[in-house]
Amino acid sequence: MATEYRLLSYRDQTGIARAGILVEDRVLPVVPLLEGAPGLDSSSVLGLLQSWGEVHPRLMAAAARAKPTDGRPLSEVALLAPILYPGGIFCAGANYWDHMREMNERQKRLTGKEPAEPKKAKDPWFFVKTGAHSVIGPGAPARMPARSNKLDWEAEIGVVIGKSARNISVERAFDVIAGFTCVNDLSARDLSFQADRAGTGMHMDWLGQKCFDDAVPMGPWITPAAFVPDPNDMYLKLWVNDVPKQDSNSKNMIHGIAEQIAALSNQLTLRPGDVIATGTPAGVGAGRGESGEFLKAGDEVKVEVQYVGTLVNRMVATS
Repeated sequence: MATEYRLLSYRDQTGIARAGILVEDRVLPVVPLLEGAPGLDSSSVLGLLQSWGEVHPRLMAAAARAKPTDGRPLSEVALLAPILYPGGIFCAGANYWDHMREMNERQKRLTGKEPAEPKKAKDPWFFVKTGAHSVIGPGAPARMPARSNKLDWEAEIGVVIGKSARNISVERAFDVIAGFTCVNDLSARDLSFQADRAGTGMHMDWLGQKCFDDAVPMGPWITPAAFVPDPNDMYLKLWVNDVPKQDSNSKNMIHGIAEQIAALSNQLTLRPGDVIATGTPAGVGAGRGESGEFLKAGDEVKVEVQYVGTLVNRMVATS
């Protein structure tokens, strides 16, 4: 059985961001592991992903050779977001059956009208989130947008692209995946509409709702696809202050991971290091219809994805 590893970014003892791998509970820097492999960019995880087909087997071999004393203990390492920073973050909207139903119920409460029965559309639909502006890593404080009083959580499975893909088929879509990570798609629900544009076709504000400082906690690392037995059967969970809020499985997606990759690749060329946040299940604050069901300063949000790990961030007020 192959020795497993996790791909990560961390801050070294001089404060510089480095690429590393986690083997058992030890973090090893990547640079010395890839000595003798000219042409590979080992300066960052994003650089490694540009040659993932060659990098992954080399890192697997290095993990197999690793000694229990190599590197540093994970407990002594300051982790960063695994990719600094994705060129594209594509987020699938309304992509779990249970989440679509709960948001329909929310719409019914707000409008008094019975929404249409959920059904699978021909293609998934996506919005984008900013990378360097919004991505933060495990343990980093997440600054809440000052204009929002309804900041919501959304646990998602992040798919990391490891090979350029254009017009790829559903059948071949998994070939371009480097690995998987945890994503929290923080959403400012009360910034999703511009009131002075009400009644027009331009009232939705996806930038306001989805793109702000620290809007994409991500991590704690990337699990290579080779170590995930079935991406179509991965659980994901979320807690706020240790209270369970979301608990589902990727098999409940409306459009599966392969369908999402194929659809995006028909729109544009996916590039190594791009991340697809594949949708969130039921249990978001907006769907609960309960008072106080939004995040506040001091709240701790924990996201867990099977085969990946746990991502924890605490909400802080914007100074």
